[in-house]
Amino acid sequence: MNALLKIEQLRAGYGAVEVLRGVDLEVRPGETVALLGSNGAGKTTLNGVLSGLVKPRAGRVSFEQQDMTGWHARKVVQAGLIHVPEGRKVFPNLNVLENLSLGAFTRGKERREENLEKIFGIFPRLRERIKQLAGTLSGGEQQMVAIGRGLMAEPKLLILDEPSLGLSPLLVEEMFTLIGQLKSSGLAVLLVEQNVGQSLEIADRAYVMENGLIRFTGKPAELL
Repeated sequence: MNALLKIEQLRAGYGAVEVLRGVDLEVRPGETVALLGSNGAGKTTLNGVLSGLVKPRAGRVSFEQQDMTGWHARKVVQAGLIHVPEGRKVFPNLNVLENLSLGAFTRGKERREENLEKIFGIFPRLRERIKQLAGTLSGGEQQMVAIGRGLMAEPKLLILDEPSLGLSPLLVEEMFTLIGQLKSSGLAVLLVEQNVGQSLEIADRAYVMENGLIRFTGKPAELL
């Protein structure tokens, strides 16, 4: 099976500092792939490159067999590669409906109302909070808004960047249950996490990143 996303010998950094030092990674259609690593491993920089926010220095990124190396962020979104950022990054002074609607700004406009109903089916709590300012929501509810906003763009591949960060243990369980639902729907997911145990429970394959390099890759059982 051809890879949906294929990263080959990717290098990137900031100024004189090289963060990514030749990363190889792929996600196949319908797969949930975990990218694991501690703070400073290079995960955020990799996500920045994939999202068109950080320019690569070398290597190649392909999406649906098309070279997308160095694409502008808008073109990346138009292609269906959607990044739900670390820390949720909701618009605090906009309400839940407005935040979700912004997910369809570049992609998915024609089916905005239909997709909203799908989001409310996944997150019934957001329907109850539809007119509430996002900045007044709990951390777990804000994460629901962030993921819902990503789903509004009809992703072909969804990058979830530290979705469990800052959540209580109960909400972490809830979040991984949701990721399991996304997996069951056939959506390809790149799960970027520090939570090794639960990520490996849900992933089809996993990569371990350290100091800008992939150190280990394989099935969850092998990595455990």
